[in-house]
Amino acid sequence: MQPKLNVFELPTQFEPEELSGTTAVVIDVLRATTTILYALDAGAAEVIPCLEIDDALAAAAGYPRAQVVLGGERGGLRIEGFDLGNSPLEYDAPAVAGKTVVMTTTNGTRAMTRCHAAEEVLLGAFVNAAALTSRLMSRQRIALICAGSNDEVTRDDVLLAGLLVDRLQRGSRNAYRLNGQAIDARQCWIDAIPPSMASGGEKIPPGLLADQLRKSLAGQKLVAIGMEDDLYAAAQLDRFLLVPELDLATMRIRPNASAGIG
Repeated sequence: MQPKLNVFELPTQFEPEELSGTTAVVIDVLRATTTILYALDAGAAEVIPCLEIDDALAAAAGYPRAQVVLGGERGGLRIEGFDLGNSPLEYDAPAVAGKTVVMTTTNGTRAMTRCHAAEEVLLGAFVNAAALTSRLMSRQRIALICAGSNDEVTRDDVLLAGLLVDRLQRGSRNAYRLNGQAIDARQCWIDAIPPSMASGGEKIPPGLLADQLRKSLAGQKLVAIGMEDDLYAAAQLDRFLLVPELDLATMRIRPNASAGIG
């Protein structure tokens, strides 16, 4: 059977039941999935994604204060009374190592809740693209779910989806059957990066990728609030070997190291 690979540019473009039997990958490059990867690589024990601020406060209340970190944003900025915002650069070892991170963000956590019918839910960003591609190679049904920005398509998510489609197609023995959005996303990636780099022949400098992220809707919003450094943090291609997985039964995100990546 030919493997199937779909891209959805927004979480509203599918019904949750359509993901039954599928490996879903939630993509929120700027910034939720990137930030979660930074947190887990820095030693966070787990991340609990919450839809609303009150949900996050309630979840955090179930832990001793010294063992939990409250993180999240509204309008791109740290929520009043929270420990951290949604910048990946905040989530270093001194801040999160050994702790549970409770996080609420505008787009990423909402995309995750749409995937409740999937067989498994993984998290993707440019920083773990190689590890994620390796993990997905054995999957027959894949859905790449772009979080978007306030119900609008944003280029940063689509670029990552396109990179993943391109790498999976190049690395698979059997070509995937792609939906229209997967074809478009792949072309968006190929058009954005010099051919020798898009094909994997040359390393992509973080500055070049950050320039592409800056053009996105989400990137422009970050620049407007003075958080341009987050673009460079998100553009560290293939930095981490982690493939975080959302446990649908407990709604916890935990690290899952990927093997076999050179």
